Amino acid sequence: EKESDRIRGELEKAAYDVLKVATKKATRQPAPPFTTSTLQQEAWRKLRFTAKQTMAIAQQLYEGLHIGNEGSVGLITYMRTDSTRVAGSAIAETVKFIREKYGANFLPPRPRVFTTRARGAQEAHEAIRPTRTYREPALIKKYLNASQLRLYDLIWKRMVASQMAAALFDNTTVDVEAKNGKDYLLRTAASVNTFPGFMALYSEDRDEAEEEGKGTLPPLARGDKLDLLRIIPEQRFTQPPPRYTEATLVKALEQAGIGRPSTYAPTISTVQDREYVHKAKGVFQPTELGTAVNDLLVQYFPDIINIKFTADMENELDDIASREREWSGVIRDFYAPFNKDLEKALKLAEKVKLPDEETGDACPKCGKPLVVKTGRFGKFVACSGYPECRYTQSFQVKVGANCPKCGKEIVQRVNKKKRTFYGCSGYPDCDFATNFRPLPNPCPRCGGLLTQHGRQAWCTRCEYKGKVPQDGNSEKQL
Repeated sequence: EKESDRIRGELEKAAYDVLKVATKKATRQPAPPFTTSTLQQEAWRKLRFTAKQTMAIAQQLYEGLHIGNEGSVGLITYMRTDSTRVAGSAIAETVKFIREKYGANFLPPRPRVFTTRARGAQEAHEAIRPTRTYREPALIKKYLNASQLRLYDLIWKRMVASQMAAALFDNTTVDVEAKNGKDYLLRTAASVNTFPGFMALYSEDRDEAEEEGKGTLPPLARGDKLDLLRIIPEQRFTQPPPRYTEATLVKALEQAGIGRPSTYAPTISTVQDREYVHKAKGVFQPTELGTAVNDLLVQYFPDIINIKFTADMENELDDIASREREWSGVIRDFYAPFNKDLEKALKLAEKVKLPDEETGDACPKCGKPLVVKTGRFGKFVACSGYPECRYTQSFQVKVGANCPKCGKEIVQRVNKKKRTFYGCSGYPDCDFATNFRPLPNPCPRCGGLLTQHGRQAWCTRCEYKGKVPQDGNSEKQL
């Protein structure tokens, strides 16, 4: 800190001159059309769609929707693919569309042909693209619901942009000399877009951990005098790796060679359904149950619970499919050591007991604290006085809002199709229910119940619509 203060003091009294200005031309190429993995990643980054949600909507677009006089039409190609290959006829149609819509200067010297780089890619299908480039999103907007339109628009733009000209940039680096007895060299950089190219239509987003920002600079030349406005001292520490989001987890699975395009979404859904992880503010966090299960499996099954085993198994299954290996040999090599580890675990593994979590409420029978326990069928609420008191009740997640009908608390529920909805805790006496998450904050206009619709809060009583309040995400478990 003393060293920092000394340097800051010297810089505050220094004279600043531009020492060097260097500008280089740079190009940015468009991303290839979507594979299953990249579609799931980009749908999370741009639309905040989960992998499961993305695949469900893509299935609808693929199977076909009623489009006016055309009847039922499949709007996209098959959505489970690891290939970026595109049919020549589709490329020709896209090039023609770009020439008519944007002009010849938005076309590259020759049509692009993309090669697949994913490990173990099978390329049984084309990339995910619109079945007709001329079927623009705006032309079929009235036939799609909001989610279908947003995903189709993303797929359509990605395909068209992949055949557009590269974007051009001027990357400028400026070296500034600070003189005050002792010289300091300061450097800054900026990037200016000189030709938008494909970025006029679409640009791929980045994950939070990959974000890079370059500001703009005024025109500068060597020898220019600069004035110091202020010095902002910052202390930075090495950050741990960021937690996985839907996008980064899919990317990690693909890079490690784990699974296939058809298994990414089910894998992510399974670890959530079994409550091994939960999602908070868009990132996955391990639960106590997930940590306990992982520790147990790593301890007793180290040969299986590792990335190399899973990736190698995928390759062996491919070899069996191509008849390069016999299935019996693969099973034999796996089962012998696995059976040995299993017998060891059955003898030595101790039963894992997760700690109870207090709810803050008292048992209505004996007055002792109620706690959340984990059983074979999931969580439930029980009296801490067990076995003397056997009171139990179902585990519920309170959203912090009260029922507009009877005033009791609203809780999160799951229907027979495993879809989340919100209902009154007084059911069946009160039948209030909604598919949109209630917010704890009352309507600022009438005091009614607010529900979340994307990034907006809508009132169930009046016509108020506004931003979701800052503290509108609170939940209490019971």
